[in-house]
Amino acid sequence: MSGRPEPLYPLFAGLETLDGVGPKTAQLLAALDIETPRDVLFSLPYAVVDRRRRDTIKGADLPSTLTVEITVDSHRPSRNRGGAYRIHVHDAQMDFQLVFFHARSDYLNRVLPQGAVRVVSGKLELFDGMAQMVHPDHILPVGEAGDIPEFEPVYHLTQGVTQKTAYKAAQSALARAPELAEWIDLAHLEREGWPDWTMAMEAAHHPSSLDDVSPFSPARMRLAYDELMAHQMTLALARQRERKTRGVISVATGELQSRVLSKLPYRPTGAQARAIEEIAADMASSQRMNRLLQGDVGAGKTLVAFMALLVAVEAGGQGVMMAPTEILARQHLEALQPLAEDAGVVLELLTGRDKGAERRAKLAALERGDIQILVGTHAVFQADVAFNDLRLAIIDEQHRFGVRQRMELAKKGVGADVLVMTATPIPRSLSLAQYGDMDVSILDEKPPGRKPIKTAVISTDKMDAVVGRLREAIDEGRQCYWVCPLVDESELVDLTAAEERFKRLRAILGEGVVGLVHGQMPPADKDAAMAAFQAGETKVLVATTVIEVGVNVPNATIMVIERAEIFGLAQLHQLRGRVGRGDADSTCLLMYQAPLSETGRKRLEVLRETEDGFRIAETDLQMRGAGDLIGTAQSGLPRFRIADLERQASLMAVAQSDARALLASDPDLSTERGQAARVLLWLMKQDQAIRLISVG
Repeated sequence: MSGRPEPLYPLFAGLETLDGVGPKTAQLLAALDIETPRDVLFSLPYAVVDRRRRDTIKGADLPSTLTVEITVDSHRPSRNRGGAYRIHVHDAQMDFQLVFFHARSDYLNRVLPQGAVRVVSGKLELFDGMAQMVHPDHILPVGEAGDIPEFEPVYHLTQGVTQKTAYKAAQSALARAPELAEWIDLAHLEREGWPDWTMAMEAAHHPSSLDDVSPFSPARMRLAYDELMAHQMTLALARQRERKTRGVISVATGELQSRVLSKLPYRPTGAQARAIEEIAADMASSQRMNRLLQGDVGAGKTLVAFMALLVAVEAGGQGVMMAPTEILARQHLEALQPLAEDAGVVLELLTGRDKGAERRAKLAALERGDIQILVGTHAVFQADVAFNDLRLAIIDEQHRFGVRQRMELAKKGVGADVLVMTATPIPRSLSLAQYGDMDVSILDEKPPGRKPIKTAVISTDKMDAVVGRLREAIDEGRQCYWVCPLVDESELVDLTAAEERFKRLRAILGEGVVGLVHGQMPPADKDAAMAAFQAGETKVLVATTVIEVGVNVPNATIMVIERAEIFGLAQLHQLRGRVGRGDADSTCLLMYQAPLSETGRKRLEVLRETEDGFRIAETDLQMRGAGDLIGTAQSGLPRFRIADLERQASLMAVAQSDARALLASDPDLSTERGQAARVLLWLMKQDQAIRLISVG
């Protein structure tokens, strides 16, 4: 696997080897991330123009793009500079005008001399009863009119690159597309009725109808599948490599788990029981666990996580649970403490705040194995932290935690199993794209005893009524969140929005009742404000979205979200999950600024109708698209050129099982299909995968 396969050389040559692409165009295309002929091939047209030739424009529905043979009758130059220069022409049955602005008459007399016969193609419109074609796209002598494609593909362009250039470059790149051996499972290919790779590329760049540019045309489905399959092969290779690292075998006795279960006021949900089983089975195998526990707000991830930690302890080892912030680490500690007491295990907290003698004592106890379960922030990564026998690492909130940290943590316990928890429900197609190297357990049922949250949608005009409602809740001893939007990219504007709201509420509700938390505060002040709210000293917490992840205040029963229409659905769902954690009825008020757009209204309605995070995430994906949903830049989500994760979601799951099956039967990709798959990885620039194969 040392170098790029030879048939692909022409596709990875310089752009200037393509017809019509000089140094300047090459530079402009680079702005679209197009650097080689291969990239030109993968930039498919998004529309198609029908340029079939007609005898006459008579009877055409205007405006539309038409191609017709004409005779030039007369020139009418404009009276003022830059005005309309009109050329009167006729086809077999009708007269019309060609119109040019800022035209040079010597040029037009040369291209369209009086009496000449030409083929013109362009957009024809009616103007004051007269049919006009302004700046035709094509003007050619009849003998050369064959150069106009009957169906012209329309490409995404950048300033300075014309459709003509894009078309020429694509045709020239197609001419070099080699015949490649098939990497898709042949039975699958036949079942779907997909063409081979070269035919699919040909078809995608020569659409003859709107159906041909839809994501569901056979050629596009095939090319999208190639992209997803290459991505899933990369993840599957990473997974294969990960699983080769021998794990530790941790077999549960069930003794500590049953102590905890017997003291629970209710039985675990089916989803919880299933997840606990899957995790225990992974921990008992000799391969290293790499599992994602995905659960909606309030689905009971804490219990599942604790049971997993107990498996490590029952097997004679230690477990660690990591949170992204100090506040969340303390919360985990509070949530796990009662369970640890039921089980009779030693649980400790380690954060950056531990200093001096106290820290040294904790580290010594950890190294002796006296501390069985450690909860902490990334402070547990520091060099002086050593475990006696680390079996399991649980990482909370994946998106704050890169793959690099997962690796570092793994180094602490050679072969320790890894469980990642996330409270963000992600639609299946996206979770496969983002976490395709992991096995996934999903908690999709709410434990008994969780009360539904009432969700209401109200206009900002009703602000006074909302504040009145807060006052009643406070009088009943309840607490409330008030979330201000991040309206502007400039944080100062947001700041003033949150501070204004804070001052107004403080003026109405009284000093000392209202707290404020926003992104610009020093961490210590933020912690203090949160702590005061958690302790019930302040009754209302005005906050920008810093509170969305994991804060637990059971006494908070009202969540007000201002300008809810500009938040993402998933984010609103996360925020709403901050209330309804105690035994009192809770309400979430979504305040919008009228008038609401159609999509804004739809999004808020989805929230009013359902508390199912997965349904909400699916809707969000359909409405916003994959990139926005998790912010492509920081999500580690690959940028696909052809595949459309919203509309071709079903392809991702097939690609994953196909990639895993291929590697299971042919781990070093040496069979005929395996060799073809290697070519696919090179074609899709999956360098990471190529390194994994060459190393493996």
